[in-house]
Amino acid sequence: MISGVNWAEPWLAPYAGAGRCAQAVIPQLGVAGALNTHGCAGPPRFVEQQALPANEAYESFIARTGTVPTRDNFHDFFNGLVWLAFPQAKRRLNDLQAAEIARCGVGPTRGPVRDALTLFDENGAVLQAPSALWEALRARDWLRLFVGQRALWQQARLLVFGHALMEKLLAGRKDATAHVLLAPGSGAFSIAPEDGAIAAALQAGHLAQKPFTPLPILGVPLWCAGNEDFCFYDDLRVFRPRRNPEKTTRKAPAHDRRAA
Repeated sequence: MISGVNWAEPWLAPYAGAGRCAQAVIPQLGVAGALNTHGCAGPPRFVEQQALPANEAYESFIARTGTVPTRDNFHDFFNGLVWLAFPQAKRRLNDLQAAEIARCGVGPTRGPVRDALTLFDENGAVLQAPSALWEALRARDWLRLFVGQRALWQQARLLVFGHALMEKLLAGRKDATAHVLLAPGSGAFSIAPEDGAIAAALQAGHLAQKPFTPLPILGVPLWCAGNEDFCFYDDLRVFRPRRNPEKTTRKAPAHDRRAA
């Protein structure tokens, strides 16, 4: 059911301790029960998916009950591990989602704040790095970012936060792309990959401005053996140049946007 995870992968580093232990007891307890064995005494607690009423939004249920409906799959397993590792940030995401639902209802479209919250929750990452890396990243100058400035990655700290992104990485998808959250504030980029710092950066007004930049995760040095051969970066399906801003294109769904 939940197997084949290499917990030594760098993107799993914040989750490996709890992940290994929980995985060992999933056959007996299921994903929700296994996650509960590694949580603290207070919320969140994990419950089976059937605890979610059919007429209640997932985020509203979490806000009301302090419990997280959880299915027996990788998507929800990784989601639970993020809750355990970063409870303040996940609670902040949920509070903002629940507030938007209470204000506007569920509706056929989420709106800019909920879109941004969903994008970060599913595919988000935070990066603390020297300014030279940020300049190359925002320019989508992939060769400068990953080859010319390769040594600078030793000074960087990258956290994969999105649980859908983890699923893509588990599947070995070369096109797995994080949406890196830019810090609020004029000229601010880096966010420390700590719980309180991430939670503080999740501000509704800032998120409504879509403050993300795409990062193809497997291009990061030491995060994929294949990128030691620099021909790895010649794949334009993954390492795409910045679009002409005058052109308009259809946006991908929030849960599956890629570098453009």
